[in-house]
Amino acid sequence: MRIKLLFLTLMTLFVLSSCNNKKDVTSGDDFSFFSEKFADLNILRYQVPGFDELTPQQQELIYYLSEATKCGRDILFDQNGKYNLAVRRTLENIYQTYNGEKSGEDWENFVVYLKRIWFSNGIYHHYASDKIMPEFSKEYFNTLVENSDQTLFPVKEGETVADLVKTLEPVMFDPNYLPKGVNLQEGVDIVQTSAVNFYEGITQKEVEKFYDNMEQPDPERPLSLGLNSRVYKENGVIKEDVYKLGGRYSEAIEKIIYWLEKAITVAENEQQKVGFEKLIEYYKTGCLKTWDDYNVIWVQDLESNVDYVNGFIETYGDPFSRKATWEAIVNFKNIEATKRTKIISENAQWFEDNSPIDPRFKKETVKGVSAKVITVAQLGGDCHPSTPIGINLPNADWIRRDYGSKSVTIENITYAYGKAAEGNGFLEEFTHEQDVIKRSKEYGSLAGNVHTDLHECLGHGSGQLLPGTSSEALKNYSSALEETRADLFALYYIMDDKVVELGIIPNKEAAKAEYDSYIRNGLMTQLTRIQPGKDIEQAHMRNRQTIANWSYENGKADNVIEKYIVDGKTYIKINDYDKLRQLFGKLLAEVQRIKSEGDYEAGKNLVETYGIKVDQELHKEVLERYAKLNIAPYSGFINPEIQMVEENGTKKVTISYPDDFATQMLNYSNNYSFLPTW
Repeated sequence: MRIKLLFLTLMTLFVLSSCNNKKDVTSGDDFSFFSEKFADLNILRYQVPGFDELTPQQQELIYYLSEATKCGRDILFDQNGKYNLAVRRTLENIYQTYNGEKSGEDWENFVVYLKRIWFSNGIYHHYASDKIMPEFSKEYFNTLVENSDQTLFPVKEGETVADLVKTLEPVMFDPNYLPKGVNLQEGVDIVQTSAVNFYEGITQKEVEKFYDNMEQPDPERPLSLGLNSRVYKENGVIKEDVYKLGGRYSEAIEKIIYWLEKAITVAENEQQKVGFEKLIEYYKTGCLKTWDDYNVIWVQDLESNVDYVNGFIETYGDPFSRKATWEAIVNFKNIEATKRTKIISENAQWFEDNSPIDPRFKKETVKGVSAKVITVAQLGGDCHPSTPIGINLPNADWIRRDYGSKSVTIENITYAYGKAAEGNGFLEEFTHEQDVIKRSKEYGSLAGNVHTDLHECLGHGSGQLLPGTSSEALKNYSSALEETRADLFALYYIMDDKVVELGIIPNKEAAKAEYDSYIRNGLMTQLTRIQPGKDIEQAHMRNRQTIANWSYENGKADNVIEKYIVDGKTYIKINDYDKLRQLFGKLLAEVQRIKSEGDYEAGKNLVETYGIKVDQELHKEVLERYAKLNIAPYSGFINPEIQMVEENGTKKVTISYPDDFATQMLNYSNNYSFLPTW
């Protein structure tokens, strides 16, 4: 199972306000973290404190890597659905060239629809994976098309704009046509019923057989088969279309390579330079052995201040949890904040040795665990506009076993979330006990960051597979179970005396704040993200409900967690934090066993029993209470603009903070869009 980015979308820590303009304590300047709100989304901004203190060479390196980050955007759109580029380019042409009245409800609904597609990198909701339905009619859409520049629509060769409209109308307006981006429903063919563009004309069983029949060159160091390819059937024969220069996505990959070659010229050290060269080789060949070689080099580069993620990495977007979406992040080290994660990583062996899991599943020697707090400078692909707050890579279990991993907490992003969330009333609405509210305000931010540190630095890297266990054994439940395992590790240890002794948290009250937040979110408040009548499908949400629900049910005899009603409102209360920690340890032991042994049936039963079904009455109540707060459940970010300018014959890198989402999205589409539409 590949280790996932932690898309722990601050619901466990913050829910975003739509109108806060707070003073930025990192720079002393007035700065509005909030940009705009539409549909169920907030658009925020983040700052890059410390950028001006970097050397000119480091700033130039960040510029080149940021350009590479923008060049892969079209790849993600196409991966998320084969019609996404056509829809986006059609709507963008209308937005920019429509010569009719740009006002009124229909036009506003059109603009919101386009913005939602920008945000989700396609027509499927970035979190729920349901098709985003326009709130304007097909007739209005035809009017928009007819009164826009006909020469700029993305028509196929030999076809007309009318043919384009005929193709796109069911894609956009028919809720039953390709309704789900990623379908994880039990009992259906999850490959054929998912609209993501990893498979064409092929069934789930055929995919399973195709990869089961592939031999691993070295079983001790298995390749991530299928990670960077699309599978399709041609004349009855199943084939792979590999993402590489000269292969699929070649036009965008060529541009990514161009900027990576620029980065080589200003690399901070030889290790980083060799890493760039190996990544370029991988993009040129698509060779998965080269990808592994690159990751070994990358994970051992601990000296560079500037760091990055770039490639086909995470498999959340594949219903089969095998194929990776493209993503990129550019960052540099937050020296002061890294002291916390350094303590954690230096004690990795103690945490492994004292884990409540079966000794058979423990690593005798924990290797290469490095952790740092970073300041992100640019987000791209599947990390933008919605972004992780923590990363643990590489994903290959054998690389983690033999060479270790890098873990990061993205503190300028969590800071932006926190500033935007101040005073929105969410905590007070869903928490009844005043001591819990007080504790959350005092320790919630720190506790959330420490949870992320433990989850990423140690949780994902803990434990080991038994010999002969396939990393793909848990199939479509692997993502949810892996996140469950890492969260349980963090929850179990944040309440440990050792964490206080090491100075990671000041006292057990901080740990209690995290327990309060996590259980409240898992049992109740994350339901704000689910539409009425729907089950939970997103992996992280399944993970959180699995943990909270299992703990609630298994702690009933001792009343560990209590649900109670005051004035018609449901609240969650933890009565025994120590017993709850014991429950976390017990479940961690079982989830680790499931992963180590590849016990698919047990993993499936756990997630299906506790992580998917929604209490509809509670859901209705939560949505009604939440609606009164007038806050959006999801958020994402506008990137800073990093540019190279020339002053008096000298190159200089500048950074600025745009505040208009549509302007940035059009800039990316107009200047960083390299793939053909069809």
